[in-house]
Parts: sequence; structure tokens; C-alpha cells
Amino acid sequence: MSSFGRALGIIRTGGLLFRRGPRRITSRNGSGGPHIEPQYRQFPQLTKKQKFDAELLGGAMWFWILWHCWHDSDAVLGHFPWPDASQWTDEELGIPPDDEE
Repeated sequence: MSSFGRALGIIRTGGLLFRRGPRRITSRNGSGGPHIEPQYRQFPQLTKKQKFDAELLGGAMWFWILWHCWHDSDAVLGHFPWPDASQWTDEELGIPPDDEE
């Protein structure tokens, strides 16, 4: 295609835009359901279903955490026996001997 042909195509396209005017952008509401308008520096308005779902999910999370802490405490506390501190010597505890000044 020659440069004249390209220039002619650009002029035609520009002419169409000039005759029709700028295209308008329409706003669409996704699914057509209820949409909550954003509010600046205000708490969001939650529906009863959102509150129920949040409470249900939070309750399930805490049940999972507490269940596993009770039934699998080694995962939290470790897989070893706790040391008996009464068996440690003064040297291991960093206590100097009585005769030292």
C-alpha cells in the first residue's frame, strides 16, 4: 500500500469521527444486582448475608485452630519432652560458685 493510500485511510477515519462525534462510554452494572456506592471515610454498608458469612467463616477458622491445638498440641509446643530444670547444674544455669567473690 502506498503512502497516499495510508493517508487517504486516515483521512476517511478522521472524517467519520468528526461527523459522528466522540463515542460515549456507557457505565454497566456487572450482573445487574445491588451495587453499593463507595463512601469516603465511612464504614461500608454490609448486608445481613455478608455479616452472616463473615461470622460463619471466622467461627470455622477458630474451630479449626482450637481443635488442632487441643488434638495435635505437638505441632504448637514441639515434638520433644520438656527439660527438667531441677536437674540442671549451677554452671549450666550461669550461677557462680559460692566461694567466688
